Amino acid sequence: MKGLTPPALLLILFLVAGTARADGWSPVFSSHDQGPEIMVAVDKDSQTLYVLGRHSPLEVVRKLPCTTGQSDGDKVERGDLRTPEGVYFIEGRLDQGLDWELYGDVAYPLNYPNPVDRIRGKSGSGIWLHGRGKQLVPRDTRGCVALADPDIDGLGKDLFTDMPVVIAGKVAWTETGGKDAQEAADLVHEVREWAKSWSARSEHFFDFYAPKLLSASGIDFDGFRAHKRNIFKSQPWIDVMVDNVKALQGPGYWVTWFDQYYRTGSLTSAVGKRLYWQQDESGNWRIVGREITSASDDLADKYLSSRSEELRGLIHSWAEAWQKADLKDYASFYDKAAVQDGRRGADDIAAYKATLWAERPPRVVDVQDIEIRPHEMGLMASFVQTYRDASGYEDKGRKTLILTPTPDGWRIVNEQWRAL
Repeated sequence: MKGLTPPALLLILFLVAGTARADGWSPVFSSHDQGPEIMVAVDKDSQTLYVLGRHSPLEVVRKLPCTTGQSDGDKVERGDLRTPEGVYFIEGRLDQGLDWELYGDVAYPLNYPNPVDRIRGKSGSGIWLHGRGKQLVPRDTRGCVALADPDIDGLGKDLFTDMPVVIAGKVAWTETGGKDAQEAADLVHEVREWAKSWSARSEHFFDFYAPKLLSASGIDFDGFRAHKRNIFKSQPWIDVMVDNVKALQGPGYWVTWFDQYYRTGSLTSAVGKRLYWQQDESGNWRIVGREITSASDDLADKYLSSRSEELRGLIHSWAEAWQKADLKDYASFYDKAAVQDGRRGADDIAAYKATLWAERPPRVVDVQDIEIRPHEMGLMASFVQTYRDASGYEDKGRKTLILTPTPDGWRIVNEQWRAL
């Protein structure tokens, strides 16, 4: 294990297993692909602040002296003069009305106490990363992290809202990911499965949560569950996309954060979200807290691009099943209540095709120029379709499919064709 100097061998930043120490949490930075592009790491022992960025390879962007709380150890209660230890996030920027001697020109509030802090009964507030107009002296704040005013001013755009800030007794790194790299990948997978179960309006969605701990972090789980169940019943469909999922390990917990795009027939929303995870007695990861922030990107285009790729693959598979006259596979692409021209229901559609294909089996079903756009029932796909059967009959037309997300994936709910 090495001290924090520019680590050329680290490919991607991630905070991995922390070991408990009598005088503070001691995390180790490891090399795998689930970490943030840039973050702040504060080493309380050495009174040093690092800005770490992933620049192929990872490198220390800035290394600056800092000062932390007057008392040693992790913050527990208001007024204990300790700096908290864990994973925090910048909540904004203050640059007016500050006492220059104590706070310098600028301050960045952190989200202390975070949900796990609240579960652990920690109190206090007003933990900032800020400047200092007077001379910088080690261990000289009431719990904040302070830099000399010229140093924090020099960071400029390196500090931004929702940037992760890790504060620990001591920080170091290792050149491999090991077990913790797998844990990171597992947590990202859990986030994606959580989103899928939400889209499916499944009761399994609630299994991702630890009810008692979630309530202890400030969320009424029973009320949350009742609200979600009402939405599940009232909405004909839900589609949730998560993007840019990142993760960091804190002392006894993990944080995942990501952009979330949510759609129903009547609502579209884009937010940033953080989920805090702890393991239960069986070793399963459970959500114990959440925080909602602003999305980092315009997600509408990302959503449409992601779903368009998925639906194009589905449409080509649908056309292939049709061309092969594979009735079971073909029928599986339709919702039970699907409408196809004058036919209603998947069973009616399948019965019609079975009769038609017995007399005139399909030979060519070709689709070209697929265009996808949002629709109140989900998504609309429009494309040029060329068809030919065994009798020599051939036609070419514009096919329009309306597809809706279901617990079993996207299904066709309406199909229309017009000749070209």
